[in-house]
Amino acid sequence: MRGDVLFEPGDEVTAMIFPLDGTVVSLIVPLEEGRTIETATVGREGALGGVVSQGYLPAFNRAVVQMGGAAVRLDAARMQAAKRTSLPIRNALVRYADCLLAQVVQSVACNAAHPIEQRCARWVLALHDRLATDVLPVTQDMLAEMLGVRRTYLSGILNRLQAQGLIEMGRARITVRDRPALQAASCECHRRVQEHFALVLGATFTPAGTLVALDPDGAPDPLATHGAISA
Repeated sequence: MRGDVLFEPGDEVTAMIFPLDGTVVSLIVPLEEGRTIETATVGREGALGGVVSQGYLPAFNRAVVQMGGAAVRLDAARMQAAKRTSLPIRNALVRYADCLLAQVVQSVACNAAHPIEQRCARWVLALHDRLATDVLPVTQDMLAEMLGVRRTYLSGILNRLQAQGLIEMGRARITVRDRPALQAASCECHRRVQEHFALVLGATFTPAGTLVALDPDGAPDPLATHGAISA
């Protein structure tokens, strides 16, 4: 459910978790000063816990459920065995690991270079991508924590976006009213991550931005010039 911590930095990762429709998990870096910053958002397009590692290695981030729902939990050791014996599984996970890293790297650049207004719009768009609804069940407190800012400061930003007709604020929810305008108010970071998912994972999005399909086999093969992967 919302707010559940799946793992903390340093925890042993014993399972891979695959969120299903409507389930969204944030990967968060907690700072010693008390603030937290989100580095990646994971929904039904991906997985977390041992995506890149080769077994029971410690987690680096905190994983927090933002939108509760169903998920598939698989033993990490069994997944590693499947990766060794199945090229399609290995290929899909390698591609997703690349996309997850791209999202994290883009978040680092965004957090360092772009104003809070643009980062806020990007976060709303990322959540909108992963939920098949314009009504996003998110509180201002949650969004402020993800962005690493004070709630009072964030309220002013959200009020400006609402005054421009981009979103509508409600109790424990944000409704997307004009996605194209919200995209224009965001930085290029959201678009670049979407484009990378489409290129590497064969991601297909609706005009509204919702992810509808992944087809790794239909995407360009990054290993084509290097031959097959050895076992």
